[in-house]
Amino acid sequence: MGFYQFARIVVAVVIRFAYRITFIGLEHIPQDAKTGFILSSNHISLADPIFVALKVKPRVYFMAKEELFQNRFFGWLIRKLGAFPVDRNSGDIGAIHYATELVSKKNVLGIFPEGTRSRTGAMGRIKPGISIIAAQTGADVLPCIIKKGKRGWFRRRITVRYGEVIPFSELGIEKDSRNTASLRSATRKISDAMTRLWEEV
Repeated sequence: MGFYQFARIVVAVVIRFAYRITFIGLEHIPQDAKTGFILSSNHISLADPIFVALKVKPRVYFMAKEELFQNRFFGWLIRKLGAFPVDRNSGDIGAIHYATELVSKKNVLGIFPEGTRSRTGAMGRIKPGISIIAAQTGADVLPCIIKKGKRGWFRRRITVRYGEVIPFSELGIEKDSRNTASLRSATRKISDAMTRLWEEV
């Protein structure tokens, strides 16, 4: 058993004890890993990567802000769990390139396209990086939404809802496209799908 699989078992036990968590739409998650895909979620807490990846059978690799890697031990730990740094204050071409390589090699990329956590829990504006990665890889997008209850943190109710996969063919962009208008349109489609999920939870 590898480190990721061991950590996943331990974390699953801890999460079930610490939270009252409900998963909806599990039937929408691709589990065969024959192709890579992008898992796109809103962002409300540091635990979000755990919440959204717990029911995804293939390993999920997450973009994470580079500040999290400044602590040597924590940086080592999250790298072992599949995270890689991204500079949010610039167009981090290196992170985008690494992300596209992961998806092209049939891995699952987890991304929080708002770029930062929402302090209110409301959906924020989605940035176009997710559409750029989709265009460069031809990957489908799995929208996901996390909502949490209002009471405390221990045993707080958490709802994770997965929507239907958005096939690359429905994003309206060509493979390797750099057309700004089409990338913006694809970003809106992903944003609309996530917003509908958020409103339904």
